[in-house]
Amino acid sequence: MNITVIGRGRIGGGLGRLWQSAGHHVTTLGREGGEAREGDVIVVAVPGQAIADALARVKGLNGQVTIDATNIYVPRTSSYPSLAHEIKSVIGGPTAKSFSTNFAILYDDIARQRVKPSNLYAADPGARLVTERLIGDAGFDPVFAGDLDHAARLLEDSSALTRAISGQIGPYFYRYGNAGEF
Repeated sequence: MNITVIGRGRIGGGLGRLWQSAGHHVTTLGREGGEAREGDVIVVAVPGQAIADALARVKGLNGQVTIDATNIYVPRTSSYPSLAHEIKSVIGGPTAKSFSTNFAILYDDIARQRVKPSNLYAADPGARLVTERLIGDAGFDPVFAGDLDHAARLLEDSSALTRAISGQIGPYFYRYGNAGEF
């Protein structure tokens, strides 16, 4: 799969390396922008407040399946129901919210876990299968939280809880599953 990642930081760069290791062709774009036309999937991994600026510097965004891996650290100023909806308004394709509840600093430790860590995600129907595959290819177990319209904002707002817990125990993995799986 051809994946274009917008953002070269811990999240974008880290996911790019995981997907390259899984056999995908990954192009990462930084602050200077670039061309995304060849991407089957677009992954946006920039700070939430930088979405508009980052996407304005990228050419070839035209309805691709998109995964929003952004987080919000400042008060919301957007009129969109979620950051994922803001991104979808620009790219126009089926969109998912994923990788925003995991710690990128731990990406190198995923493969050493006894049990695959979970990754919560929300998705439009047209983005769900691709998102699940890329979650799995990054080493996580996908956990569907619901459709984009109902669950993207919940995932974004949960980042405050994620940060609060990490303030007590440090970066961590989490695992959701049926009781019989453990």
